[in-house]
Amino acid sequence: VQLQASGGGLVQAGGSLRLSCAASGLTTSTNFMGWFRQAPGKERELVARIAWRSGTRYYADSVKGRFTISRDGALKTWYLQMNSLKAEDTAVYYCASSAWAGTVVNDYHLWGQGTLVTVSS
Repeated sequence: VQLQASGGGLVQAGGSLRLSCAASGLTTSTNFMGWFRQAPGKERELVARIAWRSGTRYYADSVKGRFTISRDGALKTWYLQMNSLKAEDTAVYYCASSAWAGTVVNDYHLWGQGTLVTVSS
């Protein structure tokens, strides 16, 4: 299984971006899909997570009401719609998959390459 992230770029504060993560194949261990981000000098943090089968979502407090995670089972792809972007959202964003509803990096066993999101103020 491989994950391919895309959709990052440069956007002004208040703008929107949509990130995509395509999986080349899913197994029984890929039950939860997440988006992490890592800003310069900071630890990688979970931004949002979705359960592949039920669609149950989790959001970090810092993005609630602004970001939406979704998935397309047919395309084996999940998305992160980011609205009302702020300068502090600037980071490299990573998609990842886990067998359980993890919240930290070590809970996730498969990672996509990062995609850079830069929000100018």
